[in-house]
Amino acid sequence: MRHPILISLCVTGTLVLGACAQSSDEKVDRALRDLNVVDETGLNDVMLNAADPGEAVAYFQRASTADPDRIDLLRSLGQSLIRAQRPTEAAAAWTRVTEHPDATDEDRVALADALIRNSDWTRAGEVLNTIPPTYETYRRYRLEAMVADSKQDWKKADSFYEVAAGLTTKPGSVYNNWGFSKLTRGDHAGAERLFAEAVRHDPALFTAKNNLVLARGAQRNYALPVLPISQEERAQLLYTLALSAVKQGDVAIGKGLLQEAVETHPQHFEEAARNLRALESNSG
Repeated sequence: MRHPILISLCVTGTLVLGACAQSSDEKVDRALRDLNVVDETGLNDVMLNAADPGEAVAYFQRASTADPDRIDLLRSLGQSLIRAQRPTEAAAAWTRVTEHPDATDEDRVALADALIRNSDWTRAGEVLNTIPPTYETYRRYRLEAMVADSKQDWKKADSFYEVAAGLTTKPGSVYNNWGFSKLTRGDHAGAERLFAEAVRHDPALFTAKNNLVLARGAQRNYALPVLPISQEERAQLLYTLALSAVKQGDVAIGKGLLQEAVETHPQHFEEAARNLRALESNSG
């Protein structure tokens, strides 16, 4: 009579132990999956921010092909292609992102950015038009301004540049773009003011310094403004002014500026020296 009871208890015990083992295995598997996700996220960040752009592109191409529903991998692929200066492929990647059910307005802004880098101004404008006006970010309005520039809609461009500058704590690049817009319109004085504003906000932005002296040179003002510049930067800016002077027929002034650029540069300034020799040869 006792044997059936013992068998029953043993069977019950086996079932309980089996259930416990199964529950424990599931917990381990779940923990390992969570750990893998954390590890993968860290690796993704490293590949995106620190890896060689080409290596990052290859990594995220493989990862997004293996798991095409992961929007984070698609985004990382788009960002990597931008870093690798492959705008055509980046536009295709960001198009895939915007077609994902979890796509956001920021994803559409990223697509517009890639399209602008690919000189597809028309489609970039169309994408920006799909974003509601309530989505107000620095990046969105900076791109809106650039698209307006491409259409020579100066009134809209000025409005968008102004809004973009107010939406960031580092508006130096916005003022530089805005100044270049003014420069292409022939508003040299307006461009000069904006380039000076760009340098004030970002003293390390050499492009804005160079554009500033271009705007001054276009007004036949060949004196360097007071700027925070190194000796090499000073030589480069003198060279820019010299070319501007020569282009406008002020050859003697241009020769003097080239000579000053050669003497100012801390090392041999071959480009300036070559142009100076050419001018002196032509004069002879």
